[in-house]
Amino acid sequence: MATVDGRPAQYGVSLKQLRELMEHRGREGVNKINALGGVQEICKKLYTSPSDGLSGSAADIQHRREAFGSNVIPPKPPKTFLQLVWEALQDVTLIILEIAALVSLGLSFYQPADSSEPEGEVSGHIDEDETKYGWIEGLAILISVIVVVIVTAFNDYSKERQFRGLQNRIEGEHKFSVIRQTEVKQINVSDIVVGDICQVKYGDLLPADGILIQSNDLKVDESSLTGESDHVKKGEAFDPMVLSGTHVMEGSGKMLVTAVGAHSQAGIIFTLLGAAVDEQQQEIKKMKKEAKKQRKKKSLPGDEASEITGNSHVTSGASVKHDSGGAENHQAPANGGGSSGHENKKEKSVLQAKLTKLAIQIGYAGSTIAVITVIILVIRFSVSTFVIQGLPWKSYYARTLVRHLIIGVTVLVVAVPEGLPLAVTLSLAYSVKKMMKDNNLVRHLDACETMGNATAICSDKTGTLTTNRMTVVQSYVCEKLCKTTPPFSDIPSHVGNLLVHGISINSAYTSRIMQSQDPTELPMQVGNKTECALLGFVLALGQNYQTVRDDQPEETFTRVYTFNSVRKSMSTVVPKSGGGYRLFTKGASEIIMKKCAFIYGRDGHLEKFTREMQERLVKNVIEPMACDGLRTISIAYRDFVPGKAEINQVHCDGDPNWEDEENIVNNLTCLGIVGIEDPVRPEVPDAIKKCQKAGITVRMVTGDNINTARSIALKCGIIKPNEDFLILEGKEFNKRIRDNQGEVQQHLLDKIWPKLRVLARSSPTDKYTLVKGMIDSKVSVAREVVAVTGDGTNDGPALKKADVGFAMGIAGTDVAKEASDIILTDDNFSSIVKAVMWGRNVYDSIAKFLQFQLTVNIVAVIVAFIGACAVQDSPLKAVQMLWVNLIMDTLASLALATELPTPDLLLRKPYGRTKPLISRTMMKNILGQGIYQLAVIFMLLFVGDKMLDIPSGRGVAEAGGGPTQHFTVIFNTFVMMTLFNEFNARKIHGQRNVFQGIFTNPIFYSIWIGTCLSQIVIIQYGKMAFSTKALTLEQWMWCIFFGFGTLVWGQLVTTVPTRKIPKILSWGRGQPDDIGAINLGDEKFDPDSDKKPRAGQILWIRGLTRLQTQTSNRTLVQNVSVTGRSPSQDYYMPAEPIRETERVSDLSCG
Repeated sequence: MATVDGRPAQYGVSLKQLRELMEHRGREGVNKINALGGVQEICKKLYTSPSDGLSGSAADIQHRREAFGSNVIPPKPPKTFLQLVWEALQDVTLIILEIAALVSLGLSFYQPADSSEPEGEVSGHIDEDETKYGWIEGLAILISVIVVVIVTAFNDYSKERQFRGLQNRIEGEHKFSVIRQTEVKQINVSDIVVGDICQVKYGDLLPADGILIQSNDLKVDESSLTGESDHVKKGEAFDPMVLSGTHVMEGSGKMLVTAVGAHSQAGIIFTLLGAAVDEQQQEIKKMKKEAKKQRKKKSLPGDEASEITGNSHVTSGASVKHDSGGAENHQAPANGGGSSGHENKKEKSVLQAKLTKLAIQIGYAGSTIAVITVIILVIRFSVSTFVIQGLPWKSYYARTLVRHLIIGVTVLVVAVPEGLPLAVTLSLAYSVKKMMKDNNLVRHLDACETMGNATAICSDKTGTLTTNRMTVVQSYVCEKLCKTTPPFSDIPSHVGNLLVHGISINSAYTSRIMQSQDPTELPMQVGNKTECALLGFVLALGQNYQTVRDDQPEETFTRVYTFNSVRKSMSTVVPKSGGGYRLFTKGASEIIMKKCAFIYGRDGHLEKFTREMQERLVKNVIEPMACDGLRTISIAYRDFVPGKAEINQVHCDGDPNWEDEENIVNNLTCLGIVGIEDPVRPEVPDAIKKCQKAGITVRMVTGDNINTARSIALKCGIIKPNEDFLILEGKEFNKRIRDNQGEVQQHLLDKIWPKLRVLARSSPTDKYTLVKGMIDSKVSVAREVVAVTGDGTNDGPALKKADVGFAMGIAGTDVAKEASDIILTDDNFSSIVKAVMWGRNVYDSIAKFLQFQLTVNIVAVIVAFIGACAVQDSPLKAVQMLWVNLIMDTLASLALATELPTPDLLLRKPYGRTKPLISRTMMKNILGQGIYQLAVIFMLLFVGDKMLDIPSGRGVAEAGGGPTQHFTVIFNTFVMMTLFNEFNARKIHGQRNVFQGIFTNPIFYSIWIGTCLSQIVIIQYGKMAFSTKALTLEQWMWCIFFGFGTLVWGQLVTTVPTRKIPKILSWGRGQPDDIGAINLGDEKFDPDSDKKPRAGQILWIRGLTRLQTQTSNRTLVQNVSVTGRSPSQDYYMPAEPIRETERVSDLSCG
């Protein structure tokens, strides 16, 4: 008999049986499990242990993968390079250029009988040259188009690879707790196999299908699969089936993995929908072919033919619509599900909105000038040839008209900023890659840029502003307040034992203290940090929490009331050895104190806990701890006994009604209070100071006590003694912003949020309300751009609503990460400041590119236009303009979009939503450089031949002649000025030193040198292919001189006061809703989609939409109710000067 890892190779249950098992729910599912012998028997059949898990040996894991599949759903292959080439060829302007080039090529080989006759003033030998070399221009344009297409396809291919790499990185970050070889291990979800025992907890995104072995108050959000938004209660006895892609909203437990990857319920749906999409796509192609055949049948009467065509279109349209829907659903399971209801769509980012408007304006202007240029060239040629000279039409003239068309189309190619999306994409992709090193894992690319415009950050306290390494530093037990850990012998034995058991049992068993391998390092805290602090307190007392847990395993628990933002406490019920039950509770001190009726006094004597005692305890113990920045946790218990009950016990003959939580967790006996220190991260005060200098207001939103929150806010620098600010508790916050019906009123919220700096004892609903209120507010001229941090499951709505949602990579739940835009892999606030810096750098990089590109656009288009009007030809030939376009678009975008951010970026205020994309300083530079370059080019055009003592090139091309040194000098000078102006473009805020930081960007100077060398080759050896004639050294010196002049001229332009530039000259002003129907914000990265490229001047949008590349996230549908909090306190610092005695001393301890 074959064996694997010492056990039989044949499993006792088949893949088919397990798949069928997971199709059932509720009681039906329980019956199916029982039919297979129960959970324990299924574990035996799968050769796994509920307590020890799998052996984890490579042979066993591999065998399970072969038998039951891997936990991955294979993605469709990405588009091939050839497919991307074909997509790039769909660009309408390139198609026109290709056709014109082919016509030009064809005409160059066509020799009509009348071609030998003179054309105007054309002499015979020039015609002969034109016939000999005419084919080169057409071929050169074709080659140039091929180069542009290949470069575009290569960029798309690189982008797609980067985006897939980003998606793989995000998926690689998703780990899950499994038991292997009796130890709890964190493994990648793709490594989970059938038979694994997974530990499930609040906030998890389940990675596979399974059946529960043990659970505590487990509730799951299955809306991603079922569409139902209500949380489903799960338990071994009534509904043990849990499915991949669903979210754990409450509780904890252990599950046996029964189906993974394509065999899970989500995987099955994904596979079916994928197949359906493929079938429908084939069906649509068939219908289109049939429709074409029907149109070609001439025997059909017109009406009948049109009827068939019409029906075909209707059917295709329906199919396409259905196909689109399928594609949407197709995406959902792959990412864990989709959403019930509509996904919350965020507004377009500020940069996208401005680029949309600006690029369309440029496109329209370029199109208009291109059409006018062609019309003027044709009219001038026609008037000169047919009217003035009176010549008849000859076939040979078609080549001239084609050349005019090529010039017009090339003007359009140069004018339309198709390099803009490339610049944005390169800048974002480069930034995202670098941001990973700064502990920012960007999930949605546009979030990177949006952070540059952030005006407010709503931050959590624990773990973000603080170190999240918690330690008990003060304790109050039996009326003794200790500022160090007391000896266990000083605590009455019965109280000490209850305290140790209360902490050890009433905490997640996944929370534990592990000794570091390096003896010089502190022990590692694994799991919930607050619980780790309490467990550390047990160890400091000289006790062993693991011994207590071994005696009371989780399977013996009667009931667990897990911690959530509403309860702010956790309670566990365990059976007592002599019969009855014991309830242990821990939680926020002021909340637990209200539920306590008894307390242990001196020497462990039980006393009634009166209102006066409670107030005294709050004033003398809890508030001083909180003022020291400590988190205060109370520990209590309650006994339920069948026999005679003591004063602090409750009598019960049978099982109490565990569903009645309010009465169960009441009349408690207080065992003690501990103060937990979570120090402020040393780098946070400096990071917050940088934010404030950068015009960003930082607010703390925390569930902690108001005194603790205020103390930490003061240490961080969020509040300062002399400032006018508000600190509120959640309860008071709600009272101030809601009307008599309990509805949030925006005008009331607008009175609160501008001065609010700390919101304490807040719920996730309060956080969402604050974020939404700030975003919807009309108080400021430009609406707030809000970033939010979150780590809990219920933070999902606030993270989604925010312009940028930051989830904690270490402490954050899977639900929070799914709802976020950026994951902080180190949970550190200072990483958010780096994200702001990178975001502003993206904005500046695009502005630099625009400053550079628009200068070239304006000069090239005006030169082509004036050339057409003045000399009946463009001094810049089609191939030359395509080369300039390549410099301008691909190479310049790569050079300027990869600048590293500098600390100076944080010394400016946010740009805001209404500030123009092209500032007056930039417009001053663009117009100033444009004037200089146009003056130089027109000087060379009209007097350059005399100045350099070379034959004039004016009229030569019109006459069909070859390249001239005159026009070559013009082309070379234009390129030199463009290249030197690239240095000027690096500075957009009026800085004089354009070379500052040049050596920190090797990409820039490498591309610049490479372009210069390419230009030398083109000029000296390009000949007919590039319409150039080799230049002498002296002519080269003149070209370089005029090019270098742009740097000198740039210094003169900088001296012109920006305020003298009219505001009307700034471009790109406007908010997202100004743009109308063009929507960039909703498209998501889908390498499998068959989206057709768009036509005309807005072709560039196709590229820009790829910026939206993002892994699909689900809408978290939750109903979170506002619940009462502790008595409200609020702190309001008046605007008038504070008396000296009320300053720091008053702030430090309320």
